[in-house]
Amino acid sequence: MTLVRELISWIKVIIIAIGVAFLIRTFLFTPIVVEGPSMLPTLESNDHMVVNKFSYRFSEPKRFDIIVFHSPEKSDYIKRIIGLPGEHIAYKDEILYVDGQAILEPFIKERLEKLMSPSHYTHDFRLEEVEGGYEVIPDGHVFVLGDNRTNSTDSRFIGPVPYDQIVGKAQLVYWPFKHFRIVQ
Repeated sequence: MTLVRELISWIKVIIIAIGVAFLIRTFLFTPIVVEGPSMLPTLESNDHMVVNKFSYRFSEPKRFDIIVFHSPEKSDYIKRIIGLPGEHIAYKDEILYVDGQAILEPFIKERLEKLMSPSHYTHDFRLEEVEGGYEVIPDGHVFVLGDNRTNSTDSRFIGPVPYDQIVGKAQLVYWPFKHFRIVQ
């Protein structure tokens, strides 16, 4: 009889642990593996990350947040928010302009300095010229780019990303261990 009680006790613990893990993964955090070079130098292919799924339940996405979202190709993409709802985005001579104001992008500064011809890193464009032809980013959408502008499928090609397609904010690289860090 004691063995049966012990077994039932262990089964309860296992069921509760599975339930808690399911709730955490469904509503709070989820792992993702970076695939491809689109976020270099910030993130490398095969970096394992934790995505915070609840951060945008309490706050709006912010410029330069790195997010994971469901893409039109039915896979998840990881990109950086460059533009917010109601803003006009343009690039000219490797400078981001938001509503006509130049905005510094410190996360690509080092990469631009290393390039022989930096004017080909982020090709010049205006929001009106990208998928959808918008004058401003629509309400409930963000404009995203990969940090590796020469090799990224992002809002220049798929248009602004709807809030309801955002999985969450990428916050922590945990593997490989030498890359362990909180993502800025």
